[in-house]
Amino acid sequence: MSIKLSILLICGALLIIILATHFLRKGRIPEKYALLWYSMSLVLLLVAFFPKLFSKVADKLGFYPMSTFIIALFILILLLMIMALTIMMAGQKKKTTMLIQEVSLLKSEKK
Repeated sequence: MSIKLSILLICGALLIIILATHFLRKGRIPEKYALLWYSMSLVLLLVAFFPKLFSKVADKLGFYPMSTFIIALFILILLLMIMALTIMMAGQKKKTTMLIQEVSLLKSEKK
């Protein structure tokens, strides 16, 4: 892997960490979502600092240029993040439905 790609990965990981921390401090995202972004930046840093390990994995999986493997890795990470966010969103929907039902019961008891 070239030094330019390593520097780009490190800069990208640092940018993600800075943005996630900023939004976390401002209260715009909860901790569980920030952890997803921190984990993504950790993977980026691992790829940047241990390129030989990922190069061996890329060779075993049949990816010729390392950059193709990194793109595939990003897509996989994003798909996992989408799945995690979907699960969290479904949980919130269940909680909202339960809350609406409880409020409706309380209103009907008042009358």
